[in-house]
Formats: sequence, C-alpha cells, structure tokens
Amino acid sequence: MPGTTLSVGLVGIVAATAMAVAAVTGGTAVGQRTAAAADAAALAAADTASGAAVTNYAPCRAAEQVAAAFGASVAECELRQTEATVTVQATYAVFTVTARARAGPPGGLQAAR
Repeated sequence: MPGTTLSVGLVGIVAATAMAVAAVTGGTAVGQRTAAAADAAALAAADTASGAAVTNYAPCRAAEQVAAAFGASVAECELRQTEATVTVQATYAVFTVTARARAGPPGGLQAAR
C-alpha cells in the first residue's frame, strides 16, 4: 500500500504547514496590536500631560489604562514636559512582544518651550 503511506505523509505535511502559518499569523497580529497599544498609550500620556485630555489619572497611569484596553501592559513610561515615550509588552504563547512609541507636540520638546 505505497499510495496510503504517501497520502498519510502528504496530509501530515499539509497539517504541519497549516499550523506553522497559523502561528506566524498569530504572532504578527499580536505584534501589530502591541504597536497600536504603544502608540495609543503614548498619545494618552502626552495628551494628559499637555492638558489636551482631561482625566483623573496621571499621564503614565492614563497610558497604563489605554495599554490594558489592548491587552498589553506598560513596561516603561517616561515623561519629559509634554513628550511621552511609552514601552508596552504583550505575550504570545511563550514569547514577550515589546513595542515603543513617542508622542508629543510637533517638533518635539522644542515646540513645547
């Protein structure tokens, strides 16, 4: 039954390929979601620091709230005047995905002075 062995082998190869594609696709999605979380968290911190967003939170706490909405956590939040740099982390399987974003006034700190 050489045909049966060949069929089982091909089905195994197709299944393994499908699983690999699914893993890569999932990892890509988590990476994109983490990058979006970093962008949004940095904007939240910068807007809170500048007074553009009125909240009851400190700027970095606002960043934590936004990151949590994306399923991520803030690993680092640095605030210089109204410019925020935020690093967020999320997990995918056994991997930690990290993204960093900066937000502030146009032109960086020079525009804030």
